[in-house]
Amino acid sequence: MIPKILNEQIAGFEPAEQQMVVSAFECAAIHLATRTRGDNHPFIEHPLGVVSIVVKELGLRADAVTAILLHEANRFETENIQELNRTALFESFRSRYPKDIIDMVTGLNNIAAITVQQTNLDPEKYRKLIVSYSTDPRVVLIKIADRLEVMRNIRIFPAARQRAKITETMMLYTPLAHQLGLYRIKSEFEDLYLKLSEPASYKAITAKLRVREKNMNSLMESFVNPLKEKLTNSGIRYTVKVRMKSPYSIWKKMQTKGLPFEEIYDIYAMRFIVECGSDHTEEEELCWKVYSLVTEEYTPDTSRLRDWISKPRDNGYESLHTTVLTKEGWVEVQIRTERMDFVAEQGHAAHWSYKGIKSGNEGFTNWLNSLRNLMQSTENENEKYEQSELMFDEILVFTPTGDLRQLRKGATVLDFAFEIHTNLGLKCSGARVNGKIASIRDQLHSGDVVDIIANKNQKPNADWLNFVVSSKARSKIKQKLKEEENKRAAIGKELLDRRLKNWKLTMGDDQLAELVKNLKYKTINEFFGAVGEGVIDPVQIKDFLLADRSSQPQAESREHTATQHSKPQLAARLKNFDYKVAKCCNPNYGDEVFGFLTIRDGIKIHSVNCPNASRLRENYPYRILEIEWKKPDKEVNKKDAEKGDTHKGRKGK
Repeated sequence: MIPKILNEQIAGFEPAEQQMVVSAFECAAIHLATRTRGDNHPFIEHPLGVVSIVVKELGLRADAVTAILLHEANRFETENIQELNRTALFESFRSRYPKDIIDMVTGLNNIAAITVQQTNLDPEKYRKLIVSYSTDPRVVLIKIADRLEVMRNIRIFPAARQRAKITETMMLYTPLAHQLGLYRIKSEFEDLYLKLSEPASYKAITAKLRVREKNMNSLMESFVNPLKEKLTNSGIRYTVKVRMKSPYSIWKKMQTKGLPFEEIYDIYAMRFIVECGSDHTEEEELCWKVYSLVTEEYTPDTSRLRDWISKPRDNGYESLHTTVLTKEGWVEVQIRTERMDFVAEQGHAAHWSYKGIKSGNEGFTNWLNSLRNLMQSTENENEKYEQSELMFDEILVFTPTGDLRQLRKGATVLDFAFEIHTNLGLKCSGARVNGKIASIRDQLHSGDVVDIIANKNQKPNADWLNFVVSSKARSKIKQKLKEEENKRAAIGKELLDRRLKNWKLTMGDDQLAELVKNLKYKTINEFFGAVGEGVIDPVQIKDFLLADRSSQPQAESREHTATQHSKPQLAARLKNFDYKVAKCCNPNYGDEVFGFLTIRDGIKIHSVNCPNASRLRENYPYRILEIEWKKPDKEVNKKDAEKGDTHKGRKGK
């Protein structure tokens, strides 16, 4: 049984065309009978929806409809999508349908096999791939219609697939629709993107637009009334429409200009549609006449004049645009003929379908040729589609299963791994990016397909923080590094406690703080970690504690000068340690010297002029001892005797 929706679409076709379409539908119905969509509805609803769009909204005919149904019938015949043109079912089509239909099906099968890594979500790459896979421009129109049907039913897909399809639509299909002059479809893509990706902004803007919509008729009347008499006296027949800017266009301007909704001055556009024949010279003269009358009444912003009548856009768009100042504020004005308006509303397809031109005649052929030229030529700089500002600072990367992940621009393989799962990030040792091996620090790009490689022996290190850009990755790395530092510190503390216990030594908080400072560690944890890793020898700490303890009994007030206190005491404490004269300088008795506390050889005596003196003092200040040579006993006794004689003499006197 032929569905009602299909009967409605083919009602205007020739009987032979209708029969061909029905045959293709029956084939599709059989091969898709067990298939369902995300909402458990029959999958056949999808191709029927696409057929409705290509006929009603794009004006395509029976051959395109047949190609859609055959492509969908063959779509699930093999799991290897690259093999769609070699299935038994596809081969059976060749003897039953015309060559141009088979060519379209071939093109649709080829385009279905295009992978994300082939395009990197770059619209120019995608356009070139489409051109290389099919020379029939109807194929790209079918693909745009297919995506439009998907976007209108996006809610039936899982959340991850929704994000992937929304992104593909915005980055690939919207620029394509723009280039082909399918402005209504382009605008619908944009608004659906905003509705799905920025729902709060979409709701706020549409709510405000509904309020403004109530004023549209009164605004139009107040704008047109001063012009009515002038237009009538000039013999110009016209109609006026008020167009409101699309939610996406308003949102984009709010983002790029940093303006609130209330400060977007061109929300409304007045469109003058002039009645006239198809002579281009007459069309141009009448449009400029209307422009002259409008700008006599209202002050124009000459910087915003756009003349797409004298030189139409590459995609065929024709119109005069300007912005004028009214009592209500700035208003955009568009001036075009009926033909131009039809083309602008319906897109490039309207060139051949205007006034009811049928397929097979010269108009249709010319239209197809113009579409083919647009697809095959390098895009005009003025016609480039400007992507959403939100896309500029983000990249969109896919998992091998097709899930989409959104990351900051400059994100690396390691960022992506942490985005998937913290444990995967901590064990990440690299990845396969688009099938090629990549390191953890390699930057990713939109459209990359990334398969993370994990290694159970991998551990994070501080260097990772130098190349990750996502806050999640940085936070998790720092957290793990802190955990590892705490583990190392616990091991080092336990080791040192055991050694000190064996040596019957204790270490106070002041001594610990002095050691951490002298050894130039930032924290106590880092210090204990170094002990645990063997960077600091516990014997070094033992020597420090012994030296510090031996100096305590002789220590008096720290307010004494170095001459009064430090040198004599330090000289005395050498009795408790082994010491040697350093061979690098061989100081002699009486030379100015200092002691250097070694790890295993006790104290070595160096001359202050030793070639190693500056290095030792700079690198190991905590191991430097200020000492002096001990006076000989005879010299001491002589001085004591002299002191005694003096006392005796004084007493005698």
